[in-house]
Amino acid sequence: MRRRDALSTCAADFLEHEKARSFSIRTVQVHDFHIARFIDFCEERGIVSVHDVTRPVVVRFQRFLFYYRAKSGRPLSASTQAMALGAIRSMFRYLTRASVIHANPAADLEMPRRGVRLPKNTFTIDEVERILRAVDLDNQMAIRDRAIIETLYSTGIRRMELCCLKVFDVDDERGILTVRQGKGNKDRVVPIGERALLWIRKYLDEERQRCALEPDLLWLFLTEDGEALSPDWLSEAVRRHIDNAGIKKTGSCHIFRHTMATLMLEGGADIRHIQAMLGHASLESTQIYTRVSIEHLKKVHTMAHPAKIERAPSTSVKPTQSEKARAELLADLDVEHDEEREQRS
Repeated sequence: MRRRDALSTCAADFLEHEKARSFSIRTVQVHDFHIARFIDFCEERGIVSVHDVTRPVVVRFQRFLFYYRAKSGRPLSASTQAMALGAIRSMFRYLTRASVIHANPAADLEMPRRGVRLPKNTFTIDEVERILRAVDLDNQMAIRDRAIIETLYSTGIRRMELCCLKVFDVDDERGILTVRQGKGNKDRVVPIGERALLWIRKYLDEERQRCALEPDLLWLFLTEDGEALSPDWLSEAVRRHIDNAGIKKTGSCHIFRHTMATLMLEGGADIRHIQAMLGHASLESTQIYTRVSIEHLKKVHTMAHPAKIERAPSTSVKPTQSEKARAELLADLDVEHDEEREQRS
């Protein structure tokens, strides 16, 4: 029989509380991962009751995170350390409000500061075109793979968001894509270019019907066995085409997200519009939805995104926004990439 004050019991209660409040599955999973690491840290030191967790224990755990190294030898990024501490703080806040403990030992904990970093890998326009040409259309399901890469490049959506796309999320007539239950459990609508739509239509017409074993299967992109894609499967498939193109830059799906943002910045798109398309949960990107219609975002996308069915001479205006704002946008993308990578390591 488990003790009611055991850390593991209290953690399970907290995670059930988050599920009941309709937190996204991804958020609950991330909190579960970080809290489990904290519980292991405590149990290794003989701390099993939530009442025995004091502020010095939490501070020692913060120090443990700072010196922690993954199997690859990489330290945890400041953003991941902050995420772990934030999960613990949220759990103890919940336990305090539920009168399980009298005070939150993680309250007012100073979070690690995220330093300013140079942007990570992005593709040039020519490199993206090389990757697209490297998809051998004579291979089985190659049209699907081309449509996937075109979609990542055109929209900048996250790999999990692409895996969760349904057939009815593609609005061919309006040139938009509905991203449901994105990061933060929020839906959003993003523009998608005509070339990406062309390849999606080709995939739907020529390949998807062969592997959709059940007529009511709604996932847009399917494996050869008619199953929904997993994020890891998607990363491996995209990486294979990058390698086939002879491009040595590290990464997979997220590079297209970073590339889309970078090239649209260079094409003259306003940072706030790009934030809205990327689904960044900032005040500015939240406000942009109340002021800018999807039709306007579509125009911005058409003007600034380099992927065209036929290339036209560029008449875009060079960006005038501050370098600081541009660096912050690209740094946010780097943090997303770090979080995904450290969850897999």
